[in-house]
Amino acid sequence: MTTRQGGFRGWAADRKRGLSRLRFTSLRLRLVVVFGLVALTAAVSASGIAYWLNREAVLTRTQDAVLRDFQQEMQNRAGALPEHPSQDELQHTAGQMANSSQRFSVLLVAQDASGKTVYGNSGGLNGFSLRDVPVSLREAVNRQQKVTAANKSPYHLYWQRVVDDGTPYLVAGTKVIGGGPTGYMLKSLEPEAKDLNSLAWSLGIATGLALIGAALLAQAAATTVLKPVQRLGIAARRLGEGKLDTRLRVSGTDELADLSRTFNNAAEALEKRVADMAARDEASRRFVADMSHELRTPLTAITAVTEVLEEELESEAGGIDPMIEPAVRLVVSETRRLNDLVENLMEVTRFDAGTARLVLDDVDVADQITACIDARAWLDAVELDAERGIHAYLDPRRLDVILANLIGNALKHGGSPVRVSVRESDDSVVIAVRDHGPGIPEDVLPHVFDRFYKASASRPRSEGSGLGLSIALENAHIHGGDITAANSPEGGAVFTLRLPRDASELARKSDEGETSEGEAT
Repeated sequence: MTTRQGGFRGWAADRKRGLSRLRFTSLRLRLVVVFGLVALTAAVSASGIAYWLNREAVLTRTQDAVLRDFQQEMQNRAGALPEHPSQDELQHTAGQMANSSQRFSVLLVAQDASGKTVYGNSGGLNGFSLRDVPVSLREAVNRQQKVTAANKSPYHLYWQRVVDDGTPYLVAGTKVIGGGPTGYMLKSLEPEAKDLNSLAWSLGIATGLALIGAALLAQAAATTVLKPVQRLGIAARRLGEGKLDTRLRVSGTDELADLSRTFNNAAEALEKRVADMAARDEASRRFVADMSHELRTPLTAITAVTEVLEEELESEAGGIDPMIEPAVRLVVSETRRLNDLVENLMEVTRFDAGTARLVLDDVDVADQITACIDARAWLDAVELDAERGIHAYLDPRRLDVILANLIGNALKHGGSPVRVSVRESDDSVVIAVRDHGPGIPEDVLPHVFDRFYKASASRPRSEGSGLGLSIALENAHIHGGDITAANSPEGGAVFTLRLPRDASELARKSDEGETSEGEAT
């Protein structure tokens, strides 16, 4: 079953890739369409011109032969009739004229000796009669023209092409010069029309083949042209994924080869620069970590001494000279601040090195917030709006760090009381920390989580190190959550912490990533 599903998914993926290549925005499809349109235009134009030229040639050749034969028959046979022939004479002569090589139907019209109009019909084509002749043609045939030096005959031969029930015909008429019957001829052009239809089908098939050939040619040309572009796109994606050793194989001396060389040079320069930056960043992290470790030993001794001095300050016996008491208090305060700074730097170093890991446990969020507030004696300054029983699978120590930073920041820079509210959804827990202070300036909001950032440059020696909110955000990220800062419409700043109800999956993936990285190294 798994094999079948894998095969179906592979087929679906290949089909999806094939359809994506045929998007109208695809350069390949546009090349094929343009080639096809050009070929179609050229083929249709050539076929149309060829059809028109052949049609005129075929019809003109047939027409000339028929008219020449009809005119000769009129001179030889109709011209031999008396000026006032009888109907039998007309009928006999029409039959003889129709037996010519062109096989057309003949209608002869004349007046007999009594002045009556008589007709002679060859009997072909369902009885060719005068009503089958267009009126305009009859009028032209019977119109007598003036004889001049340029026009030596009062009557001429006229012809016209007509279509009856889808069949084309050639109709012609003339009068016998010097007096005699008027003759009309009807010739079917159906054989020529069939030949022209066959020619049209042949030209249509040739146009279709030309279109198919153009599409195949366009596909071949597109493959030749676009294959280096596709390789360039794949290489660019690999480069974007961090595979900086990606290079293109360069062949030829055309523009695409120059583009590949440019890409390789850019990738090489980028790899070198990233390597240099990574080395400098690693050196910086190592320096901070080493410095923090080196500072811990003297700080431990200094902290012990300051604790003794602090006890002396609080002693009722007054063991500290009042003159140096402010200096001692400053040393105690700055030592505590330096100790916090070193701890924060070590924590930041662990985040940057990717060695910070979660120790997860089932946590009652309300109990955890209460414990954080109680441990720091903030009970009188913080209002808690959280129902007990909201559980989440989180790292209690890191959650305590987040809460301590958010609540402590609100108490220090906002206004009391600070309100902490908790709400839950299907897959996350949302903790909002709101103060009643003046809020955060709009130009400061984008930077509140930046390291060592302080809103007021005039207070460089404030108690904070500028790392608290940054560490809180990193602890939220390692859980798969986030923290946002905003100003409440009712006044004051609001920090919103969103954490997943269960961070175990993220922790497992993080551990697998660390193992894989270690094995690869």
